[in-house]
Amino acid sequence: MNVRNEIRRLATSYLPASQVSFWIGVAGVLVGLAAGILVAAQPVYLFAGAIAFAIIINFFADFERTAIALLILRSSLDIFSAQQIPALFALGLAALTLLYVAAAFLERRTIQTDWFWWFLLAWVMLQGLWPVLCILGGLGLNASPYLADNVREWTRLFSWAMVYLLVMQMKDRVAPQKIIALLFFSLIPPIIVGMLQKYANFLLPSILALKKPAIVSQFVPAEVVSGTRINSTFAHPNNFVLYLLLFICLAFWQLLRGSKPRWMWLILLFLMANLYVGTGAIFGLVMLVTALGIAIAPRLKFYNALGGIMLLLLVIVLFASTDYGRSRLDGIANTPLLNPDIDVSRAIVMSFSDYNSFNWRIAQWYYLLRAWLYEPWFGYGLGTGVYLSPYNLVPHNAYIRALAEGGIIGLVTFVALLVAQAIRLLQLLRQAPKGSDRWNFCWSLLALLIATSLGMATDNVWSGTAFYFYWWTVMGIAGWNWQERKDRSAGDRAMLLTMETAIEVKN
Repeated sequence: MNVRNEIRRLATSYLPASQVSFWIGVAGVLVGLAAGILVAAQPVYLFAGAIAFAIIINFFADFERTAIALLILRSSLDIFSAQQIPALFALGLAALTLLYVAAAFLERRTIQTDWFWWFLLAWVMLQGLWPVLCILGGLGLNASPYLADNVREWTRLFSWAMVYLLVMQMKDRVAPQKIIALLFFSLIPPIIVGMLQKYANFLLPSILALKKPAIVSQFVPAEVVSGTRINSTFAHPNNFVLYLLLFICLAFWQLLRGSKPRWMWLILLFLMANLYVGTGAIFGLVMLVTALGIAIAPRLKFYNALGGIMLLLLVIVLFASTDYGRSRLDGIANTPLLNPDIDVSRAIVMSFSDYNSFNWRIAQWYYLLRAWLYEPWFGYGLGTGVYLSPYNLVPHNAYIRALAEGGIIGLVTFVALLVAQAIRLLQLLRQAPKGSDRWNFCWSLLALLIATSLGMATDNVWSGTAFYFYWWTVMGIAGWNWQERKDRSAGDRAMLLTMETAIEVKN
């Protein structure tokens, strides 16, 4: 039976034609009024609403393409943070994912999950304890402004679980190698904007151009925090460097698996290395050395090792060749780490005058740990670390942040999540044949996990929302069923032919 005719028959069987026309007219008037209100309030809302409506229609009509397009889009949204676009995107994506899963459940279609997603969801639900404790007055900061910080941070964590769930729904419908290759399209806007910020900043509109606010903290001037560090389409240079680190690891994986053309991946690595240096993130150098060192360790052949070493040397030389890079390296010499004449207490005092980012990190950690002593078990609440030191900045240490914001319980749950990710990747490594695409991919992710866990000790890795958006994307892909490439080398084909001939002769 024709569906359109059936719908028309049902509509006219319940309502006369005149009434159908009447209600269609009413609906049109309501839609027109809503559009008029949006235009009067903020024209961009009408544009955003139209885009959202189109996305919803396409999400159900062409799920895989729309989902992949949304994954690619995320890298370009942080520049609209003032308009709350990234937050709205996260909420919208979570709602779409839940709607899709609900529709699949009602239609009795398979809903793809794995044990790690259930663990991640349970972990996120456990983090909901802190907003509840904030309402009940069980935390160090319980007033209504701090409740908003708790809810905002919990929503951010919840959106990660939804990204993982969304990616899992494409399992067995899209080849993992294909979707990983498509994710590289998300690099196009960040690379273009980053290059223009570095070499032709005057060509960019104000929303993208590199600029320095007068003051970002009571004690730390803007030129110390930002300076001429490029951030591309991201909210902060450190967020950009995390994103680049992820895609450098993925591009290196593509090279190791023999993806062609090789020159394209080499050019892409060079561009990303150039931008990596432009972010001015010295902790990024440590993470890059760690990630690439671990990534190439199992395949320590001459050409692999040479490629990794050349990439690292390129980044280090480029970083040290800039005035900002040299000043960052010189700053380490005036810290307790390399100067025995400077102890922790002196570093704290110096942090108020020398603007050495390493010293004020030490001072900030001291204030956070001192605040934690007053609320040892449950801390002060999610996202409240910014209020616990006179610097009014996000804690530059994820472990101390977890301890101050969540107490001992929060730190234990945070470490448990890191350990669970490592266990998941080790499990996938055991399941995959060594040397296969999946094995190499999971090993690269494990190297990245170790590198970022190390970087968490000195910077705001945990605040990198865009990075974790793509991290949970590739973690979900790692759990798919991988069909390894069927093309073999000439030697492999000759060996198979010889074996087949021997079997035929024997028979």
